[in-house]
Amino acid sequence: MRRVMLAGASALVLLVGAGYVTADVYDVVPGVLTLDRPVALAPAPGADADEGEVPSLLPTAAPSLAATAGTSAPVPSAAGLAAAVAAADDDPALRKGLGVSIRDGVTGEELWSRAGGTPRPPASTAKLLAAYAVADTLDLDERVPTSVVAAPGSRDLVLVVRGDMLLAPGRGDADAVAGRAGLTDLARRVARTLVADGRTTVTLRLDTSFAPGPRVPPTWNPNDVRDGFAGPVVMTGLTTTRATPARPAPTRPEDVVARTLVQRLRAEGVTARLRPTSTWSRPAPADAVALGTVESATYGELLGLALAESDNSLAESLVRQAAATLGRPTEEADANADLITARLEAADVPTAGMRLEDASGLSPGQAVAPATLSAVLGLAVRGEPEQLRGVVAGLPVSGLSGTLRHRFSADATRDVLGVPRAKTGTLRAGSSLAGTTVDADGRPLTFVVQVDGFPRTYDGTLRARAAMDRVVAAVTRCGCSGTTG
Repeated sequence: MRRVMLAGASALVLLVGAGYVTADVYDVVPGVLTLDRPVALAPAPGADADEGEVPSLLPTAAPSLAATAGTSAPVPSAAGLAAAVAAADDDPALRKGLGVSIRDGVTGEELWSRAGGTPRPPASTAKLLAAYAVADTLDLDERVPTSVVAAPGSRDLVLVVRGDMLLAPGRGDADAVAGRAGLTDLARRVARTLVADGRTTVTLRLDTSFAPGPRVPPTWNPNDVRDGFAGPVVMTGLTTTRATPARPAPTRPEDVVARTLVQRLRAEGVTARLRPTSTWSRPAPADAVALGTVESATYGELLGLALAESDNSLAESLVRQAAATLGRPTEEADANADLITARLEAADVPTAGMRLEDASGLSPGQAVAPATLSAVLGLAVRGEPEQLRGVVAGLPVSGLSGTLRHRFSADATRDVLGVPRAKTGTLRAGSSLAGTTVDADGRPLTFVVQVDGFPRTYDGTLRARAAMDRVVAAVTRCGCSGTTG
């Protein structure tokens, strides 16, 4: 068993035997890829395939993004990093389409880059830019309320939705991110008041006036929505109707929420009749009082879930909520991209050549340079803003979690399993990997690796992924404080 302190992770990872043999996450995406396809996993070196142990994450306190023990470790040299990456650069297609930026995970300073200013398709690593905009705008410790209100004595109820797309249709789970707030709990709280004063027959409508915008960003490929790789971007929804591959979300998630709440109220002795959807865009009455409220997981937890599961709709929703909180317009198709760009530029993040169409990275035709993504990771290292540090610290762990669960399992990279943490980005047009690692000397580092120019086929996409993994593994295993690496 090998013990590794993760850079930027605030976690101690215990890598155990054959826990990599039976991974069970189905990150399958045909066509345009936004999550990673599953890759057959081999046992870790020396592992017995019959052992049933599972890797576990044990939380530990860490005062900063960088592991405390690494602050005195030697800093890798530019020449050493260049040599390490060059040694991993053994695919001809990689040589003409590789962009890299490596930063010190203690100071946030860039140590070495290759074609760092060349914009390439970011794919889902664009969500790191979205995460910065959200962390720089919202209090990540706050929660999203979902409330039923009514004017005093009125039988006209209004369900006010503010952005919780992960409501449980039944009871909420206080330990969950998806499904922390539940409609059964909300209905019981509302019914307790209504039944007590004899209002057992009511009407119900929604207030969807907060953060309006395109139901589906017009720059998305409609096939991605049809096939369940993204869903409508609205301010409410159920965990049971989230878009997943081969199970698309309903066209109107808010209708499902409304009907479900009607059912839950009926079970509590209140008969509710839904009012026409044409009334739902109006705000609740100014004198309305809350009859019941449930709250989501924190914004930080929601953001972490959007990154870990590469949830396109959730990422778009969170950025739209941030824009609305600032009083910015949200109705236009480019509102999310405009907010992200504005926040990056205000922080002096280099954006030369950047072209954003959305907050999720799903739209075709987008371009972001490694320097841009790397600068955001540098801000996280320095805690600018402080809450961004925790967001990056929670990125998926190689071989263990999220969209990295099936990565770094090949012979060329298996020795670093559990050390790199990263946000993945996979499209046929180009792929990216951005996150944190610790080198062989114990120095925390951040990295951005982007590749394009591979054949735009499924096999070409897998080659690109493998090439990025090899580059990150080479940096991770390198004692690069000398000049020769």
